[in-house]
Amino acid sequence: MNCSNLIDKISIIIPAINEAGNIKEAIATTKSSTNIEVIVVDGGSSDDTKAIAQSLGVKVISSSPGRAVQMNAGAAAASGEILLFLHADTRLPAGFDEMICTALQQPRIVAGAFNLQIDASLLSLRWVELGVKWRSHFFQMPYGDQAIFVTKAVFQQVGGFPELAIMEDFELIRRLKTKGRIAILSTPVVTSARRWLQKGVLKTTLLNQIVIIAYLLGVSPERIRRWYRGEKFKRI
Repeated sequence: MNCSNLIDKISIIIPAINEAGNIKEAIATTKSSTNIEVIVVDGGSSDDTKAIAQSLGVKVISSSPGRAVQMNAGAAAASGEILLFLHADTRLPAGFDEMICTALQQPRIVAGAFNLQIDASLLSLRWVELGVKWRSHFFQMPYGDQAIFVTKAVFQQVGGFPELAIMEDFELIRRLKTKGRIAILSTPVVTSARRWLQKGVLKTTLLNQIVIIAYLLGVSPERIRRWYRGEKFKRI
């Protein structure tokens, strides 16, 4: 990377549970850079997720299940000065490392994420993408499926991901905003449409907003997660 001394390695942390169908492609999109390490944090998969990741030569560690717990475990094992949190069903764009490096060298920028592209052709998903873009740019509130990146120093300053049952990415970004600005890169990551296709785009989008409102109104993350497990709410 043509970076200053601020950055000499990006640690890409991929939390995964039963992602055998996605993990290979996610890891493949990290290979455009040589100045990285990839850490897959397995939360107890019963499929071939761990074996596939190990066969691709990346670091694989195990932790208790829970996305926040897994990502914090990956961060603790990371040697890079930049942490990039990548969902197992999301693919990075070519040149992601240079984009991250450039963003983090801008004044007051402490973290960032990418725009979002959803890999299905439904017109309604283009509206979802537009909504994500609007929310991210105007409110500086990207979510985890946008591949959040942050310096390891700042991540440690804010205490890492709060180990909540749900909404850990939302709360992390709120904490990061107290330290500086969040960059939103115009190039998108590409994420799976499965979250929207399972129950329908409109229903999923509305339920996501209800989950956020419930969280902001003080409903406990554990209670929200129980609603989710009962399939009354869709995971954000």
